[in-house]
Amino acid sequence: MNHSEAGAFWERNAEAWTQLARAGHDVFRDQVNTPAFFALLPPVAGLAGLDLGCGEGHHTRLLARQGALMTGLDIAPTFIRHAEAEESRAPLGISYVTASAVHLPFPDRVFDFVTGFMSLHDIPELEVVLREIVRVLRPGGFLQFSILHPCFNPPHRRVVRDEAGDATAIEVSDYFLDAEGRVDTWTFGSVPESLRRTYGDFKVPRFHRTLAEWMNLLVDSGLVIERCAEPRPSAAAVAERPTLRDGEVAPYFLHLRARRPARPAA
Repeated sequence: MNHSEAGAFWERNAEAWTQLARAGHDVFRDQVNTPAFFALLPPVAGLAGLDLGCGEGHHTRLLARQGALMTGLDIAPTFIRHAEAEESRAPLGISYVTASAVHLPFPDRVFDFVTGFMSLHDIPELEVVLREIVRVLRPGGFLQFSILHPCFNPPHRRVVRDEAGDATAIEVSDYFLDAEGRVDTWTFGSVPESLRRTYGDFKVPRFHRTLAEWMNLLVDSGLVIERCAEPRPSAAAVAERPTLRDGEVAPYFLHLRARRPARPAA
């Protein structure tokens, strides 16, 4: 499966994803992943940023509200249509582009930073994408992204629960399995049955890579790994949403920041 074929799945998901996420059903994003991502993010006010795989623009707007000069890019036209509609309703100076991350339609060295909120693991040609990211980054610029944690979200994951239904362990396997192109079917856990009948389930292509593969791809692209994080839900978030307790057993997500060196290596 290539980026165009994977993008076609996301175009089919885009309408339901937008409506359900905007209705508050992407609970792990809102309560765990996004707060941790912004806690790790350096100051971006006044910087030119590119949000890769921006979807309907949720995080692009959050970055713009922090003072960044944002461009959002996604391969799915429906996502971009919704993002542009929100920009027209409440302008933040964001430009949106429908394109693939495999062929970024920008000149060299035009962005101070690039973000990828749960998007890079959905692209099969990751080596090419990382080269493109380095190309459009200014020297000294950084890439920060979140992905499914490769150690705790390999192709097989099962939450082990006690008699009360509380998570006690995570069962994982197939860590070294080449799952490229396998299509997973699921929806957000908080979606009620009535909405599930209306929107159906998402179909998401799976491109699993080991932790070593991720690290080596970043290094081989010329980026210098700078920081990482493994978000866990706060006690307050778990009290409000008990389903988040699963994230206390083992992390769902991995966050990484890597920087393009300001000078070529000696």
